[in-house]
Amino acid sequence: MKCWVCHRQARGYRHSDLRFRTGDPRHHPLDWVFCSRRCQDAFHALYGVWNKTEPPLGDTLTREALMIDATELERAAMHRCLRHFGEAAGEIGFDKPLGHYTEAEALQVIDAIVTSYVDSMAIAHQNLRYPPVREAGKPLPAPCSNPFADMADDIPWEA
Repeated sequence: MKCWVCHRQARGYRHSDLRFRTGDPRHHPLDWVFCSRRCQDAFHALYGVWNKTEPPLGDTLTREALMIDATELERAAMHRCLRHFGEAAGEIGFDKPLGHYTEAEALQVIDAIVTSYVDSMAIAHQNLRYPPVREAGKPLPAPCSNPFADMADDIPWEA
């Protein structure tokens, strides 16, 4: 199963839906699983807001939940999207109001922004994948792509 928050592999963290009694099967939703305590806490914060803002079950009125603040990585990725947004808007024409875009033009701008954001986040997470190792008195080297790449030569039973 995938983490409800970040879609990584879940590791046994769960959350119960307290709107239902313990014996009710809806008390333990199967898809509310998480990879870490951090994701579980983020979901729990959202769940608390949902309980405060959402009407009781069966009520047809809905209210909007609050947005979570963007992290430093997400803000940096958003900033990197500006160049691609400018290029896409430049192809369409800066004098054309956003409300007059055709569907194809709007999708072109959205595609440029989303592609840039996803690529930026993928690069950022790849760079954070392996922490740099520091030797005493030496500056931090650039992170390597795979710290176990040379391990195939060290395995005696595969000689």
